[in-house]
Amino acid sequence: MKNKIQQLEAKIKILQKENLSLKKNLPIKEGNHTVKVPLAFKSIFDNAEKIVGNYFKDLKFNPSKGTIDINNERYVLVRASALSHEFLNSIKNLYKDRGEEEAMNIGKNILFDMAHVIGTEDAINFHKKMKLKDPISKMSAGPVHFAYTGWAFVDILPESKPSPDENFFLKYNHPFSFEADSWIKTNKKSTTPVCIMNSGYSSGWCEASFGIPLTSVEISCRAKGDKHCTFIMAPPQKIEKYIQNHKNSKQTISVPTFLERKKIEEKLKTSLSEKEFLIKEIHHRVKNNLQIISSLLNLQANTIEDKKAKEKYRESISRVKSMALIHELLYQTNNLSNIKASEYLNELVKFISETYNLNKKIKVELNIDPHLKRIDMNKAIPCGLLANELLSNAFKYAFGNKSGGKIKIGFKLLQNQTEHFQLSVSDNGKGISKKIDLVNPKTLGLQLINSLVNQLDGKLKVDIKKGTEFIIQFS
Repeated sequence: MKNKIQQLEAKIKILQKENLSLKKNLPIKEGNHTVKVPLAFKSIFDNAEKIVGNYFKDLKFNPSKGTIDINNERYVLVRASALSHEFLNSIKNLYKDRGEEEAMNIGKNILFDMAHVIGTEDAINFHKKMKLKDPISKMSAGPVHFAYTGWAFVDILPESKPSPDENFFLKYNHPFSFEADSWIKTNKKSTTPVCIMNSGYSSGWCEASFGIPLTSVEISCRAKGDKHCTFIMAPPQKIEKYIQNHKNSKQTISVPTFLERKKIEEKLKTSLSEKEFLIKEIHHRVKNNLQIISSLLNLQANTIEDKKAKEKYRESISRVKSMALIHELLYQTNNLSNIKASEYLNELVKFISETYNLNKKIKVELNIDPHLKRIDMNKAIPCGLLANELLSNAFKYAFGNKSGGKIKIGFKLLQNQTEHFQLSVSDNGKGISKKIDLVNPKTLGLQLINSLVNQLDGKLKVDIKKGTEFIIQFS
């Protein structure tokens, strides 16, 4: 029994020691208010001060683990200057090419957005802990939490009318704002209000409490020589009107809007989508126009009895179709700068085969490198025309009047050469005549092939040992 009493006394001493340590680490002066509010709200805020005050008494520092725990929630300490003038100075240097004013606006927007999110999440957390339901009670924990975490003391002014609708209006001071103090203590003076995070955090907390979009603007600031750090909070669509009624000078005051940059990005995205739609519509119309040309040529060809003349029309129709096919695929895709190589060549080979392979029973084999996913539109058009010329020539001349034969089309990425392609068309037919000058050809088809290879900045190689093989390499 004696041992148990001694063990209990030892535990009591440990608890007393820990209690003294906690009080030493967090010297809270009992009876001092952490927020000043109009009389109508005093009882609600007094209750919040008790609950939040007890919450912050459970403080545990553990440097060996790098943790600061308050009521089983982990917190972090950050130097005030690092989130104020030092942060803005770094942003100003980082974006100096855009000018000081724009650079400062970028920094302020970052701080406001970050603080607004933190304020919103802290509010939601405390609403659950305190089981708060009505908006004023939800808001009450905010200024108290604000004071305990070192942001500022909050003085809500009597003209404030916080209501959960578009008439919400809050005017308040932040004596001892950490942002203004960080400027004053380093003997720095600003030409504009500096309490950006104070604005963001308080508007985030109140937005979560009242369930309506809110923004906060600092209309006077000790960091620029004013007597108070004074703020106005209201719905974004009404804030400008309140600023005009309350500001003391002609100085322009910027209105922070939560995630303003995100909204700008969304506008740009919408604008881009509209432009992409227009470009796709252009591709659609070009495709339609090319198909009309193809149909007109086809109608004209049907009236011609001369076989050679009719063949020339058919060649032109095939060339027009190869270009129309690209615009059709671009219209169907979300990527307007390139097309799927396999889809394009499959469709092209299918069309040419159906045009020239009537009753000839020629086998066509298409091999596309699986690593070759897409091809740029500027390369796709000359590449498609090349495939069209080479494949149609093989059908027309490689096998004469014989039935049967084989044509191979290959398209691949060259090994160890980034973005270098190889297009090849080969057949096992009679082979091209050695009398044909491939460098300075007389026929339109071969002239077109040379011209297209030059357009691709490529190299052409022709092998006539077994049948004929055209190999084009380009970057």
